[in-house]
Amino acid sequence: MRRIESEALLLRSIELGETDLVVTLLTETDGKLACIVRGGRRGSHRLGGALEPFHTMHVAIDDRGRDLSTLREARIERVRGRLVSTLEGVEAAGACLRWARHLFPVRTPEPQGWTTLVALLDAIDEGAPPRRELAAAALCLLTDAGYGLDFERCVRCGKPCPHGRPAAIDTVRGGLVCQACGGARRVIGSDARLLAYALQNGERPEASTDDVEILVALAEDAMAVHADLAS
Repeated sequence: MRRIESEALLLRSIELGETDLVVTLLTETDGKLACIVRGGRRGSHRLGGALEPFHTMHVAIDDRGRDLSTLREARIERVRGRLVSTLEGVEAAGACLRWARHLFPVRTPEPQGWTTLVALLDAIDEGAPPRRELAAAALCLLTDAGYGLDFERCVRCGKPCPHGRPAAIDTVRGGLVCQACGGARRVIGSDARLLAYALQNGERPEASTDDVEILVALAEDAMAVHADLAS
């Protein structure tokens, strides 16, 4: 048996029987893990109410290499009170944690994915616009998982798309597709393209609500290609 001690985020919690819980955690050290929490529904003293989404926890896990590990201890390390006080913040953070649960494989460290999620949660807690941060995190999560969207050049032939121009985009193929390569049914405007490029590079410019929502929808479409988002 191996003892894992790590920072972690709660991705999902499901009741099991009359007293237990099964939780899905994203740990900083070991990636996504499913853990049983004995007595979790009764408020185990070893957890102290720490099993709340959006806050960073420190956890101790007994891992026997099976489908379910055992969560032994948890305590909150970083409280994000401002985030959980607004519906928009909760919805944006919840969507991103849900995407991470579906995108990342089990027992695989995801250092970039961890950084992306923590940055999103911290930014919203510090007052950044939740939907813009969600768009940025969505694009970064796709890149972290190996499915990043290319907003600069055709994914078929590599021809750059001039700045200031709308472009056809295919989330199944992974980005822009020029007309010579068949194009795509969906078109993204030049402002949304510029915003996507900026967000992918860590910038946070002012952005219209419409452009932000275009990017969130594109990212979610791309995730649906690679993961089952229905469950």
